[in-house]
Amino acid sequence: MAAIARIIGYALAGGVVLPLAVLALMLVVYAMDSRCGSPGDSGGCEMGIAMLVLSASPVGAAIGLGIGIVRSLRKKTSP
Repeated sequence: MAAIARIIGYALAGGVVLPLAVLALMLVVYAMDSRCGSPGDSGGCEMGIAMLVLSASPVGAAIGLGIGIVRSLRKKTSP
């Protein structure tokens, strides 16, 4: 039961950490790009950031799930 809780915890952590990392990276890119925030942009950069952050959540959860499973299996097999 503890292994399942640990796996779920890793999945939840991955689902939060990766989108935050993507958001931080995209805010740097947004600040560096002179086209973002200009009148001709019409919110394209902001919507791109939102879509990348939203799409990073399931990917991060899947990566966290995989890490949790591997760590749980390794913990069971170690003496």
